[in-house]
Amino acid sequence: VSLLLVVAGRFPSACYSRGVLPPYVWRINLDTPEEARHNLSFGAADRWWEQTDLTKLILASNKLQSLSEDVQLLPALTVLDVHDNQLTSLPSALGQLENLQKLDVSHNKLRSVPGEVMQLSRLKSLLLHHNELSHLPDGFGQLVNLEELDLSNNHLTDIPTSFALLINLVRLNLACNQLRSLPADISAMKSLRQLDCSKNYLETVPSKLATMASLEQLYLRKNKLHSLPEFPSCKLLKELHAGENQIEILNAENLKHLNSLSVLELRDNKIKSVPDEITLLQKLERLDLANNDISRLPYTLGNLPQLKFLALEGNPLRTIRRDLLQKGTQELLKYLRSKIQDDGPPGSEEPPVTAMTLPSEARVNVHAITSLKLLEYSEKQAAAIPGEVFDAVGSHPVTTVNFSKNQLSEIPPRIVELKDSVCDVNLGFNKLSSLSSELCVLHKLTHLDIRNNFLTSLPEEMEALTRLQLINLSFNSLSQRPLSHVLLSNNQVGCVDARGLQALAGLATLDLRNNDLLQVPPELGNCQSLRTLLLDGNPFRTPRAAVLAKGTAAVLEYLRSRIPA
Repeated sequence: VSLLLVVAGRFPSACYSRGVLPPYVWRINLDTPEEARHNLSFGAADRWWEQTDLTKLILASNKLQSLSEDVQLLPALTVLDVHDNQLTSLPSALGQLENLQKLDVSHNKLRSVPGEVMQLSRLKSLLLHHNELSHLPDGFGQLVNLEELDLSNNHLTDIPTSFALLINLVRLNLACNQLRSLPADISAMKSLRQLDCSKNYLETVPSKLATMASLEQLYLRKNKLHSLPEFPSCKLLKELHAGENQIEILNAENLKHLNSLSVLELRDNKIKSVPDEITLLQKLERLDLANNDISRLPYTLGNLPQLKFLALEGNPLRTIRRDLLQKGTQELLKYLRSKIQDDGPPGSEEPPVTAMTLPSEARVNVHAITSLKLLEYSEKQAAAIPGEVFDAVGSHPVTTVNFSKNQLSEIPPRIVELKDSVCDVNLGFNKLSSLSSELCVLHKLTHLDIRNNFLTSLPEEMEALTRLQLINLSFNSLSQRPLSHVLLSNNQVGCVDARGLQALAGLATLDLRNNDLLQVPPELGNCQSLRTLLLDGNPFRTPRAAVLAKGTAAVLEYLRSRIPA
């Protein structure tokens, strides 16, 4: 028999003002309950306070500013949960809770962990995320039975080498810190299955990391990695997430040992090519290569038997048209398989220049214009698009225009010549400070990429672009954005910029259905103009389905209630 005491968010206001627990909580094992003093009819079988000690104490979501040293009066505790309070320190007496197996002090204001915590030899779960920790005690290696350690969302700049002694650790979360390196000794954690180092400042990963034979999930997103390590011993690795880094090269050596890999996420890097060895990943189910510099794919990619999701948008692909990408993964794989039989090694040659190419058109890929309906003049660092580029189009209908990664300060005026056919325009990574009327007459436009420019506003004339489905405005200087409907369903959105959305004063509809959101920021509840919020089909745990079913108003109210005071 175990005794559980839950007093989460239930203390009287007098306790809140002091930020402390009433003394009777700590003495629950020692003092006779008040009701027993006035009721002498309690039989021996009913006197529960004499039969068992308190084993689980839940003090979450109060306004506690400190814990008493009297916590030592509860030696039978196996679980102590004080998350979501205002604690700035922990009592040294915690070290005397020799039976403690789970300690949750997350979402507080802790700046240090007392060394006495390292005496908790039976501890299996230690949750310290969302605090203000800048360093850790060296004795962490004493927690030899620890299986779960969450240190995410702190200010850590290094990890103690004693972590190598945590040989029973299964899950380690170091995300959202200030780590610039990982100790090579971390490879000694032979039981580790999940390692999350997302959102740090890592430029390299220790080569010994590749020897961790038990590793199943590795998260390296949002760092400064220029390359991936080889993984000769990671035979069980199922998920590798390394998006939003600076990776330029994906080698065969990075892939050939990952026989169990089912998820490979490399979006938002600088990868220029995909090796043929990617077809060795026979268990791959999800491949995300969006927003890289990939111009071609190995056609044999279409032979991956388990692949269910393939993201390629935001790449300068020359042999795959936009409309094919929009048809979904299975159609794309079918197309790749059909090209395996084509002449020549797949993707081995540049698209040929036709016999009709004029000397003045030598800088223009006429084959792309005639066969792919693509007009490309990107990565030239040009201040203006030469007239010969538009001259080369002639009477051919062009559906896709790529003028990205130049030095353009204005929209090329002759783009209006394409208004009857163009659907997709990429002007990203230029120096545009405004959008001229020429762009607003492209009445068939469905996709517009103008990220990484210097835009401060959007013209009202853009309302004429009634077919526009997707516009990428990231990394500009917009202060007023006349957007009332943001429709992002069925993408791979992993996070939401609540503050940015609050700046959209007229935002009425936000559709984020069927994405990869692991959490919904509470601040989203402050979007006062929002009338329709759609979040179904995401992997987050809260708000729960019952809340979502109540509609937008209920969801927004729930989110506001979760905003920290």
